[in-house]
Amino acid sequence: MAGIARQGRKAFAFNSHESGTRHPLVAAAMVLPLAALLLFLFGGFEQLAAQASSAGMMPGR
Repeated sequence: MAGIARQGRKAFAFNSHESGTRHPLVAAAMVLPLAALLLFLFGGFEQLAAQASSAGMMPGR
């Protein structure tokens, strides 16, 4: 009897949504602010700009 109650709690905790999928735009809206914050905190904007400029020069070779 205790095993069934435990399984019920576990199922409720991990399956609170009706489906396990999320719209890609919702996922992007959740992740992009955090990614921008991390880029800002660790100085990644300069590195990102340097890589983008070097990648933009490659097709012209």
